[in-house]
Amino acid sequence: MKIAIVCYPTFGGSGVVATELGLALAEHGHEIHFITYKQPVRLELLSKNIHFHEVTVPIYPLFHFQPYELALSSKLVDMVKLHKIELLHVHYAIPHAYAGYMAKKMLAEENIFIPMVTTLHGTDITLVGNHPYYKPAVTFSINNSDVVTSVSQSLKDDTLRLFDIRKEIYVVPNFIDIPKKISSVSNCQRNLMASPDERIITHVSNLRPVKRVKDVIEIFDRIQKKIPSRLIIVGDGPERLKCEKLCEKKGIEEKVRFLGNSNEVDKILCYTDLFILPSEKESFGLAALEAMACGVPVISSNTGGLPEVNIQGVSGYLSEVGNVEEMAENAIKILNSEESLLRFKKQAIESAMVFDTKKIVPMYEKLYQMAIKNEACTSVDKII
Repeated sequence: MKIAIVCYPTFGGSGVVATELGLALAEHGHEIHFITYKQPVRLELLSKNIHFHEVTVPIYPLFHFQPYELALSSKLVDMVKLHKIELLHVHYAIPHAYAGYMAKKMLAEENIFIPMVTTLHGTDITLVGNHPYYKPAVTFSINNSDVVTSVSQSLKDDTLRLFDIRKEIYVVPNFIDIPKKISSVSNCQRNLMASPDERIITHVSNLRPVKRVKDVIEIFDRIQKKIPSRLIIVGDGPERLKCEKLCEKKGIEEKVRFLGNSNEVDKILCYTDLFILPSEKESFGLAALEAMACGVPVISSNTGGLPEVNIQGVSGYLSEVGNVEEMAENAIKILNSEESLLRFKKQAIESAMVFDTKKIVPMYEKLYQMAIKNEACTSVDKII
């Protein structure tokens, strides 16, 4: 099957999942065409089954904001015709589903009928998509997709609550190649980050306010008073400066390292003892799953899709958003003894196995076949 994948090419969860899906589908023998404004960060290697097509937006003084969705829909039309692409899979409702719909309509004018699968990832629904300026377009794009998926039951429920949706939404969770994660790093070099008697605690995000990174520091501060520890914060964003100042205020700046954006998250997780994700909202919690796949227990909030990923008392613990005291207490429970830590590490991997690539990717393949079959029937009706 020839599949075009449209996504944001960034460190965010939707871009990561879309890229990993494309790589997995290519391994299954499908021909994958990534179409976006730059090469996705996880797309390190192109091959005979993996292609990248850059969307270029011409700069015109007339436009105060350059019309990316217009350039994207035109690029989709060109690539579908040039490479005989059979299906569009767009990740993130804005603007990808809208641009995909416009491409479908332009292609239909030439009697080319192509199905579109739209995957909803989170803030495209709960934050940006629900804004009054965008809500009508998002509702329209979802209802005019051939197949719609969401990455968690929680996100599906939010979508049905916030929008007037007349389409079935299929829950297809995010996934990870678990065996690859486990074997990805052969030499952890833990001594580069901490001494043997110190625990290593990690947080990975885009450091936006919704991630509550200051809560991470509050939790760590309580932990390090009881257990010798180091905190590693991976990612960059608007909260970084505030968090650095908070560390200085608490006098723990020597125990906290801000690494910025990194392509070596697996290497960092391999020597991590505990992962903290106290977010205000999480549609799924891919960062938590990546940690669990590397054998790292998780302390998280119980918001959104996180309870579907992080199992209470098994892969870690969940608490109400903002309850840093309880999160710190639960963290200390895990870290306090080697026996407890090893048990939670083992259970984290076992919990993550539910989301292994081999179990999830076939779900997408079935939906693709369903979308193509439905589009074929619709196309025949249109021609008649």
